[in-house]
Amino acid sequence: MKRFHFISSVMFSVLFMVMVSCNRNQSAESEISETEILPEDIVELREDQIKLANVTTGTIELRLLGGSFKVNGTIAAAPQNLATVCMPMGGFVKSTHLMPGNAISKGQTLAIIENQEFINLQQNYLEAKSKLEYAEAELNRQDELYKNEVSSKKSFQQISTDYKSLKVQLKALEQKLLLIGIHPETLREENISSSVALVAPISGYIKAVNVNIGKFVEPSDVLFEIVNSERLFLELKLFEKNTNQVYTGQKIQFFINNETESHDAVIYQTGKSIGEDRTYAVYASILSECKNVLPGMYVNAVIESADQEVTAIPSEAIVYFDDKDYIFVFSRNKEEEGKPFTEYRIIEIQKGITRDGYTEIILPEDFDYKTEKVVVKGAYNLLSAMKNAGEMAC
Repeated sequence: MKRFHFISSVMFSVLFMVMVSCNRNQSAESEISETEILPEDIVELREDQIKLANVTTGTIELRLLGGSFKVNGTIAAAPQNLATVCMPMGGFVKSTHLMPGNAISKGQTLAIIENQEFINLQQNYLEAKSKLEYAEAELNRQDELYKNEVSSKKSFQQISTDYKSLKVQLKALEQKLLLIGIHPETLREENISSSVALVAPISGYIKAVNVNIGKFVEPSDVLFEIVNSERLFLELKLFEKNTNQVYTGQKIQFFINNETESHDAVIYQTGKSIGEDRTYAVYASILSECKNVLPGMYVNAVIESADQEVTAIPSEAIVYFDDKDYIFVFSRNKEEEGKPFTEYRIIEIQKGITRDGYTEIILPEDFDYKTEKVVVKGAYNLLSAMKNAGEMAC
């Protein structure tokens, strides 16, 4: 059956081209001395050729169309769900037991870091704390002496200045201890240590481990990367022409790793500007739990566009040629040597949404779709006739 259809199609094409072409073997006496030169955007057919090519005209309609279009993007995590862990004062890695992919909780020990400077910092803090306690007692004593006019004002002011200076120094040392993970309120001379525990700032999964036992790490070195995959989102890139087809709250489906299983997401924010590459950013929250979805993965998403009233024609009325889309419209009826002809004009358009056999078309600004008649059937036969116009001097 398929072979029969193929042979029929070939015979139809040959017959049509024979009818739209002139016989090149005609004698010189029968040639017409003057041939009409048609514009490049015009093709003409006789009545019998129109019937053979099954050319039918109709009107451009206003239809409610909504469809879907595909976009690409990546899985991303919010900044508060990503953590890069460093050791502010550096040191040697004394121990670690974690591997990429391990689940961890906030506050869990990632590694033990050892540094002699940790000892000095704790020592300075305890000494400053003792000095502050003495300075506070001395300040109270000098205050009483000053009130009883036993001590001079200058002596009282000096003691007060020393006290405030020690208080500032102690506060600064306290913050340094907190920075490396030592709690000042629990620090005593008997528990001074050369090592501290580096802990996780968030819960999640270990994405990267960049340490090993005995390695010296600088304050700027990234030791661990942690990601919390509970609240991931999609970062999608749309072309400029699709900006009016998306909105906040719109549901989408996406696929990862060429899987057939789809995942659900909903758009929660759209970009406010067009990038240099003429793309538009759209952000969507992942709704369903996806255990195999990780930040950085590439995704393919399908966005369902809302119904909107657009100018549309049957999809078969649109022809594709030289990387552009066209339609044919009726131009005029005429006669040549007593034979009736019909002219059709080709017009470049842009395609939009396609659904239920109809396609949205974006027309030239000066085109009046209400009065023009468009070829809804046989458009590709007209395109074939136009391509072979050089052989159609009839």
